[in-house]
Amino acid sequence: MGPVPLPPPAVPWFIKQETFLRPYTAMKPHLEAHRAWVAELRTAGVVISSGYLVDGAGRPGGGGLLVLQAADHAAAERLVRRDPMVRSGGVDWRLERWMPVVGDLALG
Repeated sequence: MGPVPLPPPAVPWFIKQETFLRPYTAMKPHLEAHRAWVAELRTAGVVISSGYLVDGAGRPGGGGLLVLQAADHAAAERLVRRDPMVRSGGVDWRLERWMPVVGDLALG
């Protein structure tokens, strides 16, 4: 008998992955607005965390991840479409539901 899969979380997790389509200097104002947007959502009680990706040498790679909880994919997409980075048109992005199987995740 194999391991028993974990039940899905009460509120699903979603991951938005993005890559820059424009140079960092062009994206910087949108990035600052993005950070303020995420902070406002967190203050309002949304479970969300944002960060950028780096390569093996620690250099930023022009993209990032947004991890959030939402009632369903449609709700997560509505939220993501309000992201200043997305609204700027300067990122290529995709949104997927994440199904945790092993371990716990806590966003601070």
